[in-house]
Amino acid sequence: MKNIIVGQSGGPTSVINSSIAGVYKKAKELGYDHVYGMVHGIEGFLNEDIIDLDDYLKSEENYELLKRTPSAFLGSCRYKLPKIEEAEDVYEKIFEIMEKNEIDSLLYTGGNDSMDTVKMLSDYAKEHNKKQTFFGVPKTIDNDLPITDHCPGYGSCAKYIATSLKEIIRDNESFNKNRLTVCIVEIMGRHAGWLTAAASLASDGNSSGVDAIYLPECEFDLDEFLGRIKKLAETKSSIVIAVSEGIQTKDGKFVCELGADDRAVDAFGHKQLSGCAATLANIVAKETGLKTRAIEFSTLQRAASHLASLTDINEAEECGMRAVEEVNKGNTGMMVTLNRTSENPYKCETGVYDIHDIANVEKKIPFEWIDEENKSMKKEFLEYARPLIMGELTPIFKDGLPQHLVR
Repeated sequence: MKNIIVGQSGGPTSVINSSIAGVYKKAKELGYDHVYGMVHGIEGFLNEDIIDLDDYLKSEENYELLKRTPSAFLGSCRYKLPKIEEAEDVYEKIFEIMEKNEIDSLLYTGGNDSMDTVKMLSDYAKEHNKKQTFFGVPKTIDNDLPITDHCPGYGSCAKYIATSLKEIIRDNESFNKNRLTVCIVEIMGRHAGWLTAAASLASDGNSSGVDAIYLPECEFDLDEFLGRIKKLAETKSSIVIAVSEGIQTKDGKFVCELGADDRAVDAFGHKQLSGCAATLANIVAKETGLKTRAIEFSTLQRAASHLASLTDINEAEECGMRAVEEVNKGNTGMMVTLNRTSENPYKCETGVYDIHDIANVEKKIPFEWIDEENKSMKKEFLEYARPLIMGELTPIFKDGLPQHLVR
C-alpha cells in the first residue's frame, strides 16, 4: 500500500486548490493507492478528520472545477504545533495516525507558519528514525517566503488589486474638482508590502494609476502623508492612495492603532490588523476638510478566483506535482520553490530547498525597488510582477454565476 496526504493551512488564496489538484494528479500518475486530504489542516488531522480525494477528483470535470475554486477546498487552520520538547505526545499521535492509514508522506500547503510545521515534523522524524517524509508546497498572497522567486497565490491577488484599483480610479475621476474625493485603499500586508506594491500595476495606457503607495518596509510619517495630499489637492480632481494594513509610525505603532485600542492576536502571536484606511480617512477629513472614502479589500483580494492569473494557477499546480515527485524519491524536509529562468519571455521552473532556511523567515521588497521619495515603485518591481498576473482561466458558469467544487 502506497498512500499520501495533503493539507492546507493559513490564509487561503484563489489558487491554493490548484496545488491540491497537482498533488492528486501526480500521485495517481505515480501509482499511489490513496491520496488523502486533511480537513482543516494538521489540526483536523490530529482529530483524524481525513477524506479520500478519489471521492471528489476522479472526474476531469471536477478536477478542472477545483482549479477554479477559491479558498481552501480541504479547509484551513491556524494551528501552531507545540515545541517538540513540550508535547512529544502530539507528534507521536501524528505518526500513529499516519501509520494507521499507511501514509508514507505528508505534504503541507501554506506560508511561513505552515513551513514551520513541515520543519518540525521532518525534524522529529529524523530524530526518532521515522520513515515518513514531509514536504512543503508554497502558498501565500503575501509573497514573503524566502528563496523562491515568488509564491503561488501572489500573482492572482496582484491581478485583482491592480484591476480593482483601475476601476476605483475611473470611478473617482468621474467628478470635477468641486467633488474631489481622497480615496484611501487598504491592502493586506503585515510586514512585507508585495501586495500593496502591486497597486503600481494599475498605471497603464488607460489609467493614471494611484497617486501614492505606502509600504510597511518604509516608516510612515503622518505629516508627510497629509502634506502630500494637500499638495495633490491643489491640482487634481481625484486622489487615490494605496496603503498596506501594516504600515507603522516611527515609534513602531501600527497606523490602524491610531484609532483603536488593543488588537486580538492569533495562535501565532500575530496582531489582527484592519482599519488602517478608515483611520487615515478620518484624519485626512479632520485635518484638511476634504471628502474622503476608505476602501478595504480584505478577503476579496484573496478570494477572487474569477480573476485569477492563469500563470499563477499553472505554477500552483506544478508546485503540487513537484512535491509528490520529491517525496516519491524519498526526499523530505524541503519546500518546492519557483525559480525564474528567463525575463523575456518569462519562464519559471520548480526547484526544491531545505525547509530550515525557509521556515519563519520573511522576505521583504528589496529597498532598491522602492521609490521612497515619490511613494511609488521602480521599474524593477514592475518587470518582476507583471508576468505573474498574465493569463486567465474562464470560470465555469451556471445560472449566471461561477461554480465551485465543495465537499
